[in-house]
Amino acid sequence: MIAVDGPAASGKGTIARALAARFGLPHMDTGSLYRAAALNLWRWGGDPGSEFEAVRACEDISSNLDDPELRSEPVSKIASKISAYPAVREALLQRQSAFARQPAGAVLDGRDIGTVIAPEADAKLFVTATAEVRAGRRMKELEERGMHAAYEDVLADIRSRDERDSHREVAPLVPAKDAILLDTSNLTIEEAIAEAIRLIEQRIKDKA
Repeated sequence: MIAVDGPAASGKGTIARALAARFGLPHMDTGSLYRAAALNLWRWGGDPGSEFEAVRACEDISSNLDDPELRSEPVSKIASKISAYPAVREALLQRQSAFARQPAGAVLDGRDIGTVIAPEADAKLFVTATAEVRAGRRMKELEERGMHAAYEDVLADIRSRDERDSHREVAPLVPAKDAILLDTSNLTIEEAIAEAIRLIEQRIKDKA
C-alpha cells in the first residue's frame, strides 16, 4: 500500500495516479470525498460553519464523485473548511480505511494517509512545493477551466488552506515520521513522477 500526502496543488494527485498505474494498483483521491460532501452542502445551501450540517452532507456522496463541480472554487473552499471537523473526518474514515486495506494493495492520496488512514503503509511519500509555485499551478488549472482569478487571491487562499490543514486538532497535515519528502517546486510533472517512482521503488526494495 502506498500513501501520498501533501498540501493543495503540490502535485500529489497526479503523482499518486502515476504510481497507481506504474504498480497496477487501484487509486483513491481521498480529497474527492470531502469535496463530494462539500458539493452536497453547497447545493443544499447549507452552512459550512455548522459541523452538524457538514456531517449530514457526508451521506450519499457516491453520485457526486464524478461531478465536474467538485473542482470548482466554491466547493474547494467549503471542503477545506469542513475537513477540519472531527466528526466529518470520522464519517469518511471507514470508506478510506477499507480502500487502503484491499488485499492486493492500493494507492491513496490526501492529507493524513500516512499518519491516520494507513500508518502501516509499505511506502509513504510527502509531496510539497512552495506556496508561490502551488498558487501558479492553481491559476493555470483555473484558466484551463475558463475561470479567472487574481494571483494574489489564489496565493492567499493557498496559504489559508495550509494554515487550516496544518493546525486543525484532528489529523493535521504533517509528514509521517517515515515518509519520503519530495519537493516538486523546481520539477516538471514528468520529472516529479519519475522521481516519485524511483523513491517508492527504492523504499519497497529496502523493505524487501
